[in-house]
Amino acid sequence: MPSVRFEIAACADEDVALLRAELGVRAATAQVLVRRGLRDPAAAAGFLSASEEHSPERFAGIGEAVAAILAHVHAGDAITVHGDYDVDGICSTAVLVRTLRALGAQVDTYLPDRSEGYGLSLATVRRLAARGTRLLITADCAITAVEEVRAARELGMTVVVTDHHAPRADGVLPRAPLVHPALCGYPCADLCATAVAYKLAQALLSAAGGDQRALRGDLDLVALATVADVVPLQGENRTLLARGLKALAGTSKPGLRALMAVAGLDQARVQERAIGFALAPRLNAAGRLYRADAGLELVLTEDAARAAQVAQELDGANHERRQVERRIRFEAEAQIAELGERAAYVLAAESWHHGVIGVVASRLVESSGRPVVMVALDGERGRGSGRSVEGVDLLAGLTACGHHLARFGGHRAAAGLEIERGRIDDFADALAAHVAGVVSPGPPLVLERVDATVGCEELTIELAEELQTLAPFGRGNPAVCLMVEDARLRDVRAMGEGRHARFTVQSQGGRARGVCFGQGARLAVPEDAPARATFALEVNEWNGVSEPRVVLRHVEALAPAVGEPPQPAAGPVREAAARIGPAGEEQLQLAIA
Repeated sequence: MPSVRFEIAACADEDVALLRAELGVRAATAQVLVRRGLRDPAAAAGFLSASEEHSPERFAGIGEAVAAILAHVHAGDAITVHGDYDVDGICSTAVLVRTLRALGAQVDTYLPDRSEGYGLSLATVRRLAARGTRLLITADCAITAVEEVRAARELGMTVVVTDHHAPRADGVLPRAPLVHPALCGYPCADLCATAVAYKLAQALLSAAGGDQRALRGDLDLVALATVADVVPLQGENRTLLARGLKALAGTSKPGLRALMAVAGLDQARVQERAIGFALAPRLNAAGRLYRADAGLELVLTEDAARAAQVAQELDGANHERRQVERRIRFEAEAQIAELGERAAYVLAAESWHHGVIGVVASRLVESSGRPVVMVALDGERGRGSGRSVEGVDLLAGLTACGHHLARFGGHRAAAGLEIERGRIDDFADALAAHVAGVVSPGPPLVLERVDATVGCEELTIELAEELQTLAPFGRGNPAVCLMVEDARLRDVRAMGEGRHARFTVQSQGGRARGVCFGQGARLAVPEDAPARATFALEVNEWNGVSEPRVVLRHVEALAPAVGEPPQPAAGPVREAAARIGPAGEEQLQLAIA
């Protein structure tokens, strides 16, 4: 298991005082803003308002894409939107289809299944040409499909590529109009594919004189994909997600309402965590195990009865996915134990489902602190999915080892590949050597970046509510991490049938109620021993009462003060207990376990 290293960045008192005076925030909130690079009051106020937005015209060359699409719409030509089988691919396809239909287009869709592999293939190009497609618009794919786009053009199709993935290592791009945030100079280069589709839809409606109000309702799809694709929640991404969460809370889409119902969510209170742990896995489930068409049908249907039926099917597929995931994880952990300590792990097996290995790889990265690539073998070839840790660019690692791979692509944090069975061992050694060259030697570390140091007397409901103004949280804007430097954890009790613990945290100036989820009924330090600990602070609502609650993240024992006797080792925690105060939180934890 990785150990923890706390990192507390410098935070000048005068910067904190300036933000407190200009913005009227508490000291802890001001510390958070300063440590996240927002010491200028205007920049901090802009961040808190989540109002950054850019015109679609900031995509260089988007006019060419708009003109090509509208020409085919006006001609009544057959248009196909080719998406992908994950949440971002489904939602980006849906946004474009809904906009094209609003413009009166003749449009259909194509989503590959995982057996076909990611992206646009030559076989699909030929199939679409044979069925009469005149305009092919890609969503969440094809920036590397140079040969496939050339073939489509040779077969008489116009192609427009919308994507956000990295291009080929040689820099060659498809010869087609491109809408790509990083390649087209857009101010927010990290948009997910659904946000890219949304921006193209804005440009199309603007050029055609269409009504933009209906499009704003599709921000619910942008929110789903922004969370599911784990893009940085900075700049316009933060704005789109904040607005998208509001759109999701009031969505009229029967499919999304049905999906929230089967997940047991209160639509009016859905936030980014619920998307990540409840909605996205269900929307992904069909594409992971079977085909993604069910997910696309769900978000496009206007039939409430059909939406309820598809949502139930996706819920069942998600349950099956979780069972498959548990089995694969157990087998993968056995391989890691056999391999021993390595800078990166490449794991492979015949029995693994290629649609689930990416999820398992993410779990193994969390537990091992190392990059993990998992390969599902099928005969003499395998398809893999990898996830990485902070500080290790996985796509760069695959590029460095590319001579061992048949095909690869992705991002810094996540990537996919195809490989011949006989090259797996050499690839595993090469990737481990590459990672060893870019990370510090020694055991893996989890870096805990502390946003603010506080005393227990500051852990109030007012601070908890104020910190929520920094939401939505996710990659690039993580949940706030508060440190109590002189903590003592007392009165530790089991809850949730021993899966969790509750306790009181005390420091010189006060005390607060705390919980620790998923780590069992024992804490990592002796009870009442001097420690420094990090927490999340949240508003807990139970039986109509709102109160502050701290959730333990990490704790580290400190040496006893001079003259103070050492604390005894932690004994068995009192099993008395107590059902979890916040039953809703327990249900959520069990739901995502």
